[in-house]
Amino acid sequence: QYASHAYRRLIDKNGFTGSMSRKGNCWDNAVAESFFGTLKQERVQWCHYQTRQEAIADIREYIVMYYNEKRLHSYLGYMSPNDCEREFYRLQEVA
Repeated sequence: QYASHAYRRLIDKNGFTGSMSRKGNCWDNAVAESFFGTLKQERVQWCHYQTRQEAIADIREYIVMYYNEKRLHSYLGYMSPNDCEREFYRLQEVA
């Protein structure tokens, strides 16, 4: 479906660049799939939201207050994304 002419025209019309690797190569979506797997496992798997707005607010809180601020990521040297970003900019100022 993501290789269809209609889809390709739609992304071209909106100025986007499609990203799709060869069949069997999952690297394009690995980061997103990892995040969504973590979100499902850690937050929404057992939640029963009454409204879409309730789900959005809860997921936003998870991302902003926990995932980016407190959750340690092995890929980032066991730092939170916010701490890693702060460290990156601190090192830019020193250089």
